[in-house]
Amino acid sequence: MATVASYLGTGKRKTSVARVILRPGDGATWINGRTLEEYFPREALRVAATAPLRVAGVDGRFDIRARLHGGGPTGQAGALRHGIARALVEADPELRGVLKREGLLTRDARIVERKKAGLHKARKAPQFSKR
Repeated sequence: MATVASYLGTGKRKTSVARVILRPGDGATWINGRTLEEYFPREALRVAATAPLRVAGVDGRFDIRARLHGGGPTGQAGALRHGIARALVEADPELRGVLKREGLLTRDARIVERKKAGLHKARKAPQFSKR
């Protein structure tokens, strides 16, 4: 029994994590049991999430299977994008330069800053009163 090649990639953005499996196929998507269109109703998020496939020129040649958790829709789309890019590099190391130039392999490290004691939010201080 021959096993189908599968390529793994873990993507992260904000507090979202995406575990991605790419398999050679016809471009079918499975994200937490739903299709890409069902999971990301907004066109902008779908375009952002599948950007690595278009940049690499392999759009429609891989089936995407992903588990996403944490964060909101924007963070999850960014995590999926990062995971797909990493899986593509595992599938074909020649794509690394192309994906890196577009900034798709860089983990966006911006996360929400924690709230500090004595402040209203992370940096917002109570209003100063002279008297």
